[in-house]
Amino acid sequence: MMAKPEGADVAEADFVALARGLARALGASPQRRALLGLTAALCIVVGATTFMQIRLNTWTKAFYDALSEKNLDAFGHQLLLYLFIAGTLLALNVAEKRLNLTMKMKLREGLTRDLIGQWLAPGRAFRIAGAGAIGVNPDQRVHEDANHLADLSTDLGAGLLQSALLLTCFIGVLWGLSENVVLSFRGESFSIPGYMVWAALIYAGAASFLSWRAARKLVPLNAERYARESDLRFALVHANEHGEGIALHRGESEEKGKLNAQLDRLLAVLRQLIAVATRLAWVTSGSGWISLVAPTIVASPAYFSGALTFGGLLMAVGAFEQVNLSLRWFVDNAGALADWGATLLRVGGFRRALEGLDRVDGVSRIERTVAPDGKLRLDDLVVASPAGGIALDQAHVEIAAGEHTLIVGAPGAGKTSLFRVLAGLWSWGEGRIALPADERIMFMPKRPYIPDGGLRDILAYPGQPDQFAPAEFEKVLARMGLDHLVGRLDERRRWDQDLTDAEQQSLAFARLLLHRPLWVIVDSALDSLPAVTRKALFDSFGQELSASTLVYIAGPQGGDPFFRRVLRLIRRRLPSSVPTR
Repeated sequence: MMAKPEGADVAEADFVALARGLARALGASPQRRALLGLTAALCIVVGATTFMQIRLNTWTKAFYDALSEKNLDAFGHQLLLYLFIAGTLLALNVAEKRLNLTMKMKLREGLTRDLIGQWLAPGRAFRIAGAGAIGVNPDQRVHEDANHLADLSTDLGAGLLQSALLLTCFIGVLWGLSENVVLSFRGESFSIPGYMVWAALIYAGAASFLSWRAARKLVPLNAERYARESDLRFALVHANEHGEGIALHRGESEEKGKLNAQLDRLLAVLRQLIAVATRLAWVTSGSGWISLVAPTIVASPAYFSGALTFGGLLMAVGAFEQVNLSLRWFVDNAGALADWGATLLRVGGFRRALEGLDRVDGVSRIERTVAPDGKLRLDDLVVASPAGGIALDQAHVEIAAGEHTLIVGAPGAGKTSLFRVLAGLWSWGEGRIALPADERIMFMPKRPYIPDGGLRDILAYPGQPDQFAPAEFEKVLARMGLDHLVGRLDERRRWDQDLTDAEQQSLAFARLLLHRPLWVIVDSALDSLPAVTRKALFDSFGQELSASTLVYIAGPQGGDPFFRRVLRLIRRRLPSSVPTR
């Protein structure tokens, strides 16, 4: 049995709230004025188009009456009038197309910039990755889903506006044409005011109801489809980036099985979508074929009774079709509306989850403050980790500037959890932490981050290369045993793939030497350095980094005479209100 589609609960609970949240975000974005201006321009163009379509409908009667009366002068005059109407509609259609495309671009810009800002707020990218299904493949939501939502919102919004205007205008036309029509049935004559309007309402209402019945499952199925598409794409990218490892381990068969399994999950959803789309096609196509003759059938009593001329009949047919098309907007867009709803759930749900990361109540959190005297203090600290509660063997720890402190823990003792707490990425637990100001600290994880760009950009990250003297880049590379890279400072490559793990770690510490922070907190990263590079780094703390404080979190083998103070991680019981994941 297939798992419940992602977003199904959100759809049932507060779909409107998600849409309102995205609207508020766009209203506060720098693109707000452009979006408001484009919306106003689209309304004007759509309104003008509606007016000209009414003129075209009125022209139909005069043109075909001139034909039926064989009035050449009137026929020629109506042809000239048609050229004016058609030319105006052409210009309006082109203007609407340009405004529509510009609206999509601006709407996508606003959505994407907002999602990027929410996603890359301090600590959120890390925390959302562990938040379950909502945090899987965020790139899909920021890129594909935001783009798709902008396209659908623009097309559906403009279409709904145009249908509403056409409905309002042509109902009046259709009512007027059928107002004084006398109908006959079995010798009895009677009149139904605006009977063609009622016929259009009944016909379109029945088709809309049937379409809703056929398409109601499309929203959760589309949400599930986009999630499975994202999983398959991620699996393909992962296999591509690790092709060497797969080949060396002769793991092609295993990887093929994994990719086929992801494809099978996607195909299972697509089969359900095909079944629903097929049922919907019966309704939409069937009502479409009926609509070819329905307007003429409805208007024919008025024509046969003599209340309408031939031109009047065609005018009534045209008005009926416009009213019917406006009322059938839901029918014609049932699939697109379901697609829009599913995409809104993914984008809006992702955004709300990001905001919710900072608003968790009812659980115990570690108090975090800035130390005014520039020291690091840990008081009664208990960290929630997958291994349980962890703490230091001293309840009150104070580390002054310039000290070199080693924190030792056994494998699985929660060393990385403690590192994340110090870095502000994890806040669950108890106790208090007082740290120097963020701009004075550099955190070094076990796995170094190597951003895209040239080596000069990587070393300067997160700053800019022009903040440092050119000779400094060569100096720090040589200091960390990376002399062979000095001549390639401006070469742009996938350095995270071209360099060995040891070289990447050495490059990260070269970045440390370049920035010279006053505080350095390291998570087991020294263990992977070559002995010569490790000694050079320790030497730098006696020279270039003599004013810097080093806190190193490592395993039992991390002991070194360089560290004058050693703390140990121990297990502690957690309160029930603290999560461990």
